[in-house]
Amino acid sequence: MEPLRPFRLPGPRPGPGHPGRLRGLPGQAQRLPRPGAPESRPTVAPLSALLCSLGLGERPCPSLEAGDWPLGRGTMVEALAQPSPAVEEEEDGAAAALPTHRRTLWRGRGDVLPAPPGRQAAVPSRGKPCIAAAPTLRPPGPRPSLPPAPTPGTPPAASRPVPGTKPVAKGTALALGLNLVKIHCQNEAVYQYHVTFSPEVECRSARFAMLKQHRAVTGDVTAFDGTILYLPIVLPQPVSLKAQRRSDGEEITITIQITKVLEPSSDLCIPFYNVVFRRVMKILDMNLVGRNFFEPAQATVIQHHRLQIWPGYSVSIRKKDGGLFLLVDPIHKVIRSDSVLNFMHAIYKQSISSFQDECTKQLVGNVVITRYNNRTYRIDDIDWNKTPRDSFTLVSGEEITFVDYYSKAYGITIRELDQPLLIHRPREKQTPEGKRRLDMVLLVPELTFMTGIPDTKKDSRMLKDVMREMLQSPGQHYVRLTSLLRRIKDSPEASGELMRWGLTLDPDIHRTQGRILPTERINLRHSSFLPAEDLSWNKEVTREASISAVAMNYWLLVYPKRLQDLAKDLVAAMESVCGPIGMHVSRPALVELKDDRIETYAKSIRSVLGSEDKVQLLLCIISSSREDLYGAIKKLCCVQSPVPSQVINAQSLMGQAGKMRSVVQKVLLQMNCKLGGELWGVDIPLKQLMVIGMDVYHGHSKGMRSVIGFVASMNHVLTKWYSRVVFQMPHQEIADSLRLCLADALQHFHEMNHCLPKKIVVYRDGVSDSQLDTVLKYEIPQMQKCFDTFESYEPSMVVVVVQKKISTNFYALRTEQFASPPPGTVIDHTITSSDWQDFFLLAHHSRQGCSIPTRYICVLNTANLSYEHLQRLTFKLCHLYWNWPGTVRVPAPCKYAHKLAFLSGQVLHHEPSAQLCDKLFFL
Repeated sequence: MEPLRPFRLPGPRPGPGHPGRLRGLPGQAQRLPRPGAPESRPTVAPLSALLCSLGLGERPCPSLEAGDWPLGRGTMVEALAQPSPAVEEEEDGAAAALPTHRRTLWRGRGDVLPAPPGRQAAVPSRGKPCIAAAPTLRPPGPRPSLPPAPTPGTPPAASRPVPGTKPVAKGTALALGLNLVKIHCQNEAVYQYHVTFSPEVECRSARFAMLKQHRAVTGDVTAFDGTILYLPIVLPQPVSLKAQRRSDGEEITITIQITKVLEPSSDLCIPFYNVVFRRVMKILDMNLVGRNFFEPAQATVIQHHRLQIWPGYSVSIRKKDGGLFLLVDPIHKVIRSDSVLNFMHAIYKQSISSFQDECTKQLVGNVVITRYNNRTYRIDDIDWNKTPRDSFTLVSGEEITFVDYYSKAYGITIRELDQPLLIHRPREKQTPEGKRRLDMVLLVPELTFMTGIPDTKKDSRMLKDVMREMLQSPGQHYVRLTSLLRRIKDSPEASGELMRWGLTLDPDIHRTQGRILPTERINLRHSSFLPAEDLSWNKEVTREASISAVAMNYWLLVYPKRLQDLAKDLVAAMESVCGPIGMHVSRPALVELKDDRIETYAKSIRSVLGSEDKVQLLLCIISSSREDLYGAIKKLCCVQSPVPSQVINAQSLMGQAGKMRSVVQKVLLQMNCKLGGELWGVDIPLKQLMVIGMDVYHGHSKGMRSVIGFVASMNHVLTKWYSRVVFQMPHQEIADSLRLCLADALQHFHEMNHCLPKKIVVYRDGVSDSQLDTVLKYEIPQMQKCFDTFESYEPSMVVVVVQKKISTNFYALRTEQFASPPPGTVIDHTITSSDWQDFFLLAHHSRQGCSIPTRYICVLNTANLSYEHLQRLTFKLCHLYWNWPGTVRVPAPCKYAHKLAFLSGQVLHHEPSAQLCDKLFFL
């Protein structure tokens, strides 16, 4: 290798080259017009009104995912934030575990992967194009031969199965326990009545009071919203009752007329069954915080970190293929012992001059809890002009100061009278009739407490202490589940509350049978092997050559002067490590900085990239984890002067001698990905296949646009990817520009393969059950219209929604003990939906806690892929995320789309340059 050389700025170039632009189809430069808003799904007004009247209006489900932590079911909702981007590596399986034995199936020389015994090679030779005529482009227009877009009433047959007709796929059987408890309905029916008042009574509370006077007729078990009444008994018809209005003494006639007889397991009954079970949890002295129940009295206090960990349960009643189930998930909540006011005092000591700006930056978006009523709020703003001395208006119309209100209502004395007030703005939603909607809620910092672990104090010791308390093994999960069931059974009042509606619970969790999918073979350049039981292949990828590697002939290493020794050690380690993984790394051009200020990095990088067009990759060493410096480097390299970039935190390279070598191995593999190399693959039997991953990133700050990440495969072995980013209006989930993204992806696919894909499989992440019909009616037709751009092009299509934020758990039953199931465990019956073709797949291995499966819902399948083939393809894709030598929770294209959307929305705030669209620059 040539000796290390200092970098000198080259002379002026003849002129800048033509800026990179996204190659697309003619006539698609402008954004396509947005189609009309999708039709809303029909809702049952009486039921929604019933829930609102009970104080259970729909609330947004809190995110259960904080980064992609591999540690299983710890439910560290507030505790863990996104990992620091200083070292761009991600581990999605578990803490790095050394693989055990391997079985090598084939080893040799050459670039062509072997064929499995007895069938054709799964990986075709490189450079061999598909034999197909080039498509001719024509303006979009009507295409009579394309099947019409599905409507809400007539979804595709593949997505709406007839109950009991789900196919049974093959696989190794495995006995499983689930965190679901079977519910049995003893009553024959639930009866719905319409209640009228004559003369009309407008006040809802007056209606409730009048009906309550006639419990001798209706019974004690009622669910009433002011108009609709649900009872477990049938009343003789007609029913006419008399009541007196207190305000004027007028006699009111109440008429109760039956309208429906509902099955006990009807969908209309489930919401007030959930209301009943919330009453049961309150009978057991549990506190409702948000949507879940906790026991503050059983809290674990970590005194030296000033944290409390509250144990609790997330409970809900759901209807599945196997009947009615109670879903119970043991969870925890982290509460800080310091109030928001103490937190603000700490900020004031650190930065007096920019105190207000720092408070806004660090507090807005955080979730706080008010201990006097155990309610949680998200901080949306801070009102620096208001104090607890200010007044507000009660519902009765009385004016009262915050100081007096808390003194009278809760017996709390506010000590600091000059503190500002926190602002929470409730999300827009329907409010019960006659109830005034609150525009904002003002909170006193002294009485509110932060939740989660503070970002400024995150360290390995704190995380270990918290995880030790929160992460629970499957056996511990089972103990907590059965403990709750036993408490309900032993409490006459709690079990009686359920029996009033004819509900009884099984004494134990539900047990069923799952399957284990076959192990997938991992293909490298010269070998192919089956991974060990934990599905990790870290040793192989660092000791054997990747499928393809890009030679690093001209790259830059940027570092501050005080880290020059570390930079030399890094280069030496890279030279030592690159050989076994099949990479060629030349000596870098060194850019030594006088200091580590953002301006110094930005000016030097801009100067170098602006005057030199041969740079393949930029590697920056930063002295510490600094989000502002990381963001500045990424904006320069992804938007302004596009070049693949890598940022390394110097702290990750220091310590034990073997630590740097391990980090450098991972960094080199990641750099190879960013340059366009291919690390490993799996056998993909489907030919002319395109796989697409989509995810949406929503910013926490008000007014931030949402970002769609779109990633599509560009070859038949799914090792080349095309990416695209689209910004849209804030908190808008359903993507608007899919047609343009897919058209560009198809054009790139054709340029690379000389043919178009015959099958397109889309994995759509981040969609809730309530949005499935919208995806079916809106997103899918957008993508189907894209096919009009190509002459006589009608590919088959599969669309799968990926749901990570679920509460379902699997427990493998082994010798009377529960353990985590092996990767590849799938369930496609009993706990699946009766409305959709869906399955649960556990693809990854967790060394701690309980493994959390992922739910996959097939909403469209014109390719007629069998149930088993779709599960196998999904499992294969979970092997192809190159940031982790193992399987991950979701298919690789979904993970890539998430990384791309997060980088663009959180760091860049701009679309990346089109010159990087064919590289995994966002890893």
